[in-house]
Amino acid sequence: MNAEAQMREVKSLAADPDWWRGAVIYQIYPRSFQDSNGDGIGDLLGIVERMPYIASLGVDAIWISPFFTSPMKDFGYDISDYFDVDPMFGSLADFDALIETAHMYGLRVMIDLVLSHTSDQHPWFEESRSSRDNPKADWYVWADAKPDGTPPNNWLSIFGGSGWHWDARRCQYYLHNFLTSQPDLNFHCADVQDALLGVGRFWLDRGVDGFRLDTINFYVHDAELRDNPPLPPEERNSNIAPEVNPYNHQRHLYSKNQPENLEFLAKFRAMMEEYPAIAAVGEVGDAQYGLEILGQYTRGETGVHMCYAFEFLAQEKLTAKRVAEVLNKVDEVASDGWACWAFSNHDVMRHVSRWDLTPGAQRGMLTLLMCLRGSVCLYQGEELGLPEAEVAFDDLQDPYGIEFWPEYKGRDGCRTPMVWQSDNMSGGFSIHRPWLPVSTEHLGLAVAVQEEAPDALLHHYRRALAFRRAHPALVKGDISDVTVVGDVISFLRKDPEETVFVAINMSDAPGAVDLPPGNWMQIGAELNSGGTSPDGRVHLGPWQPCIALKAP
Repeated sequence: MNAEAQMREVKSLAADPDWWRGAVIYQIYPRSFQDSNGDGIGDLLGIVERMPYIASLGVDAIWISPFFTSPMKDFGYDISDYFDVDPMFGSLADFDALIETAHMYGLRVMIDLVLSHTSDQHPWFEESRSSRDNPKADWYVWADAKPDGTPPNNWLSIFGGSGWHWDARRCQYYLHNFLTSQPDLNFHCADVQDALLGVGRFWLDRGVDGFRLDTINFYVHDAELRDNPPLPPEERNSNIAPEVNPYNHQRHLYSKNQPENLEFLAKFRAMMEEYPAIAAVGEVGDAQYGLEILGQYTRGETGVHMCYAFEFLAQEKLTAKRVAEVLNKVDEVASDGWACWAFSNHDVMRHVSRWDLTPGAQRGMLTLLMCLRGSVCLYQGEELGLPEAEVAFDDLQDPYGIEFWPEYKGRDGCRTPMVWQSDNMSGGFSIHRPWLPVSTEHLGLAVAVQEEAPDALLHHYRRALAFRRAHPALVKGDISDVTVVGDVISFLRKDPEETVFVAINMSDAPGAVDLPPGNWMQIGAELNSGGTSPDGRVHLGPWQPCIALKAP
């Protein structure tokens, strides 16, 4: 593509401020995507190298997990410099090349901003902890001990134990919702908010098209530091923290989900509106109130554009009944908002293993995902059907898994390197020993292997994404008439141009569905849409969809 054509492509990307609505976003975990310099760790130029592959999938954008300067105690989610690239990932010049290449291929770039906390090696924290009266003394959440020396309240860390850590320099505790090396910023301080808005502007000026905002409901804490109440055992679940973690024993009323979150998000949204066609997806980390928060944070034009929902990232198997419950709940509490759905990411077991999916179920699940109202995030490697990798304790890198082993094995099993070819032990990811071992089970599912197999899952992903893109009702349309009969879920997707009926048999046994009244034409044969109709009903095989277009 010549320079003039490149410019036309970039201009076309900037032309649609609503591009995010219904977009398919491909999540890249940069440590594990492609190593370009042979050190065993993926990097930005590795992403550049693989951009043709990403574009071939038919996605609209990429989301890159953190690549900022960091001591890597939590693998980039502990930032020590918001304005630079960690040397292991490359340089700012490499990032600029990534932006240029992505735009050349018609892909938008979203980056993962972690604003709720920093690394304890960030200069802001080093100054803040130096005394109680320095210019940044109140940039983090500091509090005196109780008279008996114990922490200020009962708040817990997601990584286990107290959410407070004693600092001998200030003789005070500081708050950390995650690792002790990840102190929480104090959003009650106006200077902190201004500094973080400056971070957003810096990357927008470099050409990013949006942000994935980490843990947006953790930004603001209760200024009075009130204790969280206990959570009854029957209400506990492991969608956010594993069952062995006491974090599940509290109702987190005061440590997160504060109303002031919305005030900061309004400022962040206003900052984004200074630039054309920018969007943000916010991660909501809450097992009890996730969908309600999604509704609050995406309502109107003062919050984030969409929220990353956890309902389909849960351990419990996804059934037709469960999907309907979630969709109906969204209609109840977030009908004016916008969800971003995902089955896998860098923090949970890959869904092929989590739900023990057969090859047919993998295809049916993807077809369902492509037909839901909302945007979609796909996690690198899921298009290959990668199962969760087994990682031996001696090879573990994740502090979460090391802490709770063996009851909880951490997140390394979903973070192992992408497999590009099957003829070497690193899967074409690197010429050096990778930072996490490549699963031998993954090698047979490598990109090169599947490219040569017409029936491979990779090609089904491409067909499903192309099918979604070809039908405006599936991209931005409304959803209605959610119905469950046995293991078959069905619904309508409508926009001014078309009405599409979708039914999917979410079972290994046969199912059946009735088409709604009207004149319908079945579509989506490339996705195995069909079934037989000997008695006026559509009879579906295991995991088979029925997709039909209503005649004008």
